[in-house]
Amino acid sequence: MKVSVGDQIPEWVMEHVSAARMRTMAAVLRDPNPVHWDPKLVAQLGFGERTINQGPLGLSYMINMLHEWTGPTSIRRIVMRFPQVILDGDKVIARGEVTAVREEGDERLADCRIWLHREGTEPPLEGTATVALPSG
Repeated sequence: MKVSVGDQIPEWVMEHVSAARMRTMAAVLRDPNPVHWDPKLVAQLGFGERTINQGPLGLSYMINMLHEWTGPTSIRRIVMRFPQVILDGDKVIARGEVTAVREEGDERLADCRIWLHREGTEPPLEGTATVALPSG
């Protein structure tokens, strides 16, 4: 795979963040925080009658993007910040850019800046990742 500094990572799109998926994830994670299933509480926090996506779900969008680009075992390091919430009904797009390409041991690695894009706001998630590039 030919990869150079400045290359854009192919986008991964979540057309509609789902409140139902949030409720399921709250049960799976045993996360009792009502912001993931009670829109009236979230409205009191100033976000309207919507529910707030769990951090692990937002992170999974970034991981899906990286896996589709370089394969399911490629991630070597990922560091994320969660400066804003993602709400049910949002359309978010995982995006990234290659910031360095290097050899380490027997692997060719790409360091990347990654973020979630949501129209009209600052990125709700942003961070860095290192992935092993497929050979060939």
